[in-house]
Amino acid sequence: MDGAAAAIRHRTVEANGIAMHVAESGAEGSPRAAVVFLHGFPELWYSWRHQMGHLAARGYRCVAPDLRGYGGTDAPPDVASYSAFHVVGDVVALLDALGLGKVFVVGHDWGAIIAWYLCLFRPDRVTALVNTSVAFMRHIFIRAAAVKPTDFFNRAYGPTYYICRFQEPGVAEEEFSPANARYIVRQILCNRFTSEAAGGAKPAAADEEPLPPWLTEADVDQFASEFERTGFTGGINYYRNMDRNWELAAPWADAKVAVPTRFVVGDGDLTYHYPGIQDYIHKGGFKADVPLLEDVVVIPGAGHFIQQEKADEVTEHIYDFISKF
Repeated sequence: MDGAAAAIRHRTVEANGIAMHVAESGAEGSPRAAVVFLHGFPELWYSWRHQMGHLAARGYRCVAPDLRGYGGTDAPPDVASYSAFHVVGDVVALLDALGLGKVFVVGHDWGAIIAWYLCLFRPDRVTALVNTSVAFMRHIFIRAAAVKPTDFFNRAYGPTYYICRFQEPGVAEEEFSPANARYIVRQILCNRFTSEAAGGAKPAAADEEPLPPWLTEADVDQFASEFERTGFTGGINYYRNMDRNWELAAPWADAKVAVPTRFVVGDGDLTYHYPGIQDYIHKGGFKADVPLLEDVVVIPGAGHFIQQEKADEVTEHIYDFISKF
């Protein structure tokens, strides 16, 4: 992948009132449509390095921003500035700034959540979607039910669950100290994102634990150096807007995701073991909410960071799907 990584270009784009750092690969005048990659927590554009190399080699223009609050992109101080409406606004404004009308979208983790909202709010800008890790969950994303998302997770997992702990300003920041960024990133990536891993700052002999084969020390450095500089508050603020997103998305309470979609998840991903989620995904509920869902791909032995853990396989699933359009 080194040759592919060398072809990545970087620029800053003014979009939706903020400066966004964007990584790109592939020709700007590419005959194929552009692919926009949306990363999750606690990640960066860099999570898509493998896919960007391979798809650029196949003729696609690849665009991977650092989302609002991450890496080289601005991090507004106000928690309320991290709602799904702000972040979807960033993506649409980025497309406009780059002169891209309709694009393929690939999301993971929080990037997947933003991609679901993007497809609800602006399906006219998305040719097709490949979403990974986080399925469309109407009761979490949209006020179509009586239970707030934070209450749902509190009841399901208790108040120590990371999503619940992240709600209180300052508490998560103590656990997720920028000084411990390398340890935190390493633990989260290696532990497949359990709530224990998200528990943060317990530097011990963690650096002596061998990395999994899909992750290098240079990869850890890439993430850690950015979070040491920026801290984690920007990313944590997305969680602090879950209830706000749920309330604000009420106009879409009965809306369908009307975009051709493929969903990819690892069978070891925490998100694939939420209460009731497998029945929803495989027994018709998911298809009812996303009528153009073409298929669900469950990758055996894959954890949460699937686009890095199973890079080639995920790239093939993306290419196989978007090349139909």
